[in-house]
Amino acid sequence: MLLPAVAAGMMMIGTQAEAAAPQLAVAAEVAGGVQDAAPSVTPAAPAQAPTQPVAAPPLAPQGDAAQDIVVTGDKGAPKGDPLEQLNAKSFEAVQSVDRAVVEPVAKAYNKGLPRPVRKGLRNFFSNLGEPIVAAAYLLQFKPGKAFETAGRFGVNTTLGFVGMFDVAKRKPFNLPHRDNGIANTLGFYGVGPGPYMYLPVVGPTTLRDIIGDTADKMILPFALGGKFFKPAYVIPATILNQLGERAAFDETITAIRKEDDPYTVYKTLYLKQRKAEIEALHGRVSAEPVVPIYGDGLRTPGKKDAPKVVLPDPYADDDAAEPAPDAPQ
Repeated sequence: MLLPAVAAGMMMIGTQAEAAAPQLAVAAEVAGGVQDAAPSVTPAAPAQAPTQPVAAPPLAPQGDAAQDIVVTGDKGAPKGDPLEQLNAKSFEAVQSVDRAVVEPVAKAYNKGLPRPVRKGLRNFFSNLGEPIVAAAYLLQFKPGKAFETAGRFGVNTTLGFVGMFDVAKRKPFNLPHRDNGIANTLGFYGVGPGPYMYLPVVGPTTLRDIIGDTADKMILPFALGGKFFKPAYVIPATILNQLGERAAFDETITAIRKEDDPYTVYKTLYLKQRKAEIEALHGRVSAEPVVPIYGDGLRTPGKKDAPKVVLPDPYADDDAAEPAPDAPQ
């Protein structure tokens, strides 16, 4: 990015120098005319000493010829997104593939399967992640939340038919789902998000999040047993899980694509959701509404009288679009 900016500055200097050349030539002609018009001193007699040479009057400053040369360059990448140009191109490429391949499949998935079935599948995959949530709470020294999450996992696995039904959130249990993981644990202890990235397969993430998510995937086999992570299970389960989440995300991504700057809107929503999740670990509730773009917060399409997705102004708070360290209390 530095070389294009320097080249642009040199081109602008050359352009302004060419524009000033005619004016400098006019100034020189005016100065010559002044010298010709100046009265010359003729000696009174040859015997007299030679007279002192008459100095030419100084050139008057020409206001039009004196110009300030201003060098400008492209604005750098925003704070927290040093790879903005690369991320934006990756986002555009992924969205092109999504429109051509994934979106039609997701719409067919929403129309072909009844909403209770789609909701049940999402509950099943969410329930598989509860052991990681419980382990993260233990690392944050919150044993009460950890035991509640473990109890939620037990209730939904048994009474909820391997997690197809979220029985635990209802009476008499009243155990709601909470988002947590190793990435949230790092943020809880003050580790900043690091640079924002948009990766072709992963999607929106930060350096902290991709490290934490990788650790989650490494821990999960020990929590559930290796039989759940054989290729015969992992491949179809991953496809079905991602398809269900993409189908739930369909309304939101459609609204994002209608914005003037979809990349910035998408990035802003992701960073706000991540910040709100870590703030919740400290008992703080975000004052701004959070529009989820992943996870259980995405509602399953098909519910009657469901309100439409309303996106906040991504430029209302510039700081929200930039990753900032999350300091623990």
